[in-house]
Amino acid sequence: MGDNWPVTDTTDDGLTQRSIKNYLLFKRFFFGPWVRHLFKAKISGQENIPAKGGILFASNHRGAMDAPILAGMIDRPVTFPAKRELFESKSIGGRIVAWFLRSTGMIPLDRSGGKSSENALRPIVERLEEGLAVGIYPEGKRSVDGRLYKGKTGVARLALEAGVPVVPVAMFDSRKHTTKLGIPWVSHPHVVVGEPLDFSEYFGLQDDYDALRWVTDQVMAAVQKLSGQEYVDVYCKDVYYKVITMEEANKHILPHPGYGEAKPPVLPKGTHVAKHEIGGADPGADPGSPSAPAE
Repeated sequence: MGDNWPVTDTTDDGLTQRSIKNYLLFKRFFFGPWVRHLFKAKISGQENIPAKGGILFASNHRGAMDAPILAGMIDRPVTFPAKRELFESKSIGGRIVAWFLRSTGMIPLDRSGGKSSENALRPIVERLEEGLAVGIYPEGKRSVDGRLYKGKTGVARLALEAGVPVVPVAMFDSRKHTTKLGIPWVSHPHVVVGEPLDFSEYFGLQDDYDALRWVTDQVMAAVQKLSGQEYVDVYCKDVYYKVITMEEANKHILPHPGYGEAKPPVLPKGTHVAKHEIGGADPGADPGSPSAPAE
């Protein structure tokens, strides 16, 4: 299984190069064999992954092990944003997790919403512009019931600002269970990779909410096509935190993301775009940032 991580100008200070070496070390001798041989994971669609250049993996989020399973199975090294709190823990276990995340080049992400989350996307955009692969979970939280929920527009903002394709991914059987010995385990997970999505006609429109919403829905529709999940057009975190009841959520089941919405017009390059407050069209939502895989 190849590991083709491009060397960029950021390797001059040694930090990125160290992260690359650490990532490959952990993948080759730890989570790669663990996922492939112990979890007995399989992958379909590996040929759909571009061999080089920045790409954004956008996946459904079924279980806590989604990120290491995806990273262990795809040929290209991939960077994930992780919630900032994991980098700041003071406990012994938390310090170990923080060390691992830093040493392998993972990106701390502020998920508080608004301007903070928007600014937190910049380091991710830079990774994409450097030609690296980044993985995110647009739903923002693990699915509470196995269904697919509304995507946050951070996935579109990243793709349009960095100018990269989005590769949809569907995870199957990745929810962990506990063995008789009390060990968290995943049995026979399956990663399905779809064809890259080209949104180049919208590049540069990362401040236009209509474009962000439409691109996000197209990404989520591609994920749903791979996963076959029922789609609920509300944010998963609102169900998780009981902002809305499950009964209310069930009223928002749609055939697919973006159902009934018209494609937004493409504005000429250089045309002024009225900047919408990220998430302003969806009161109470927090669509501006991608999710962190490690929760």
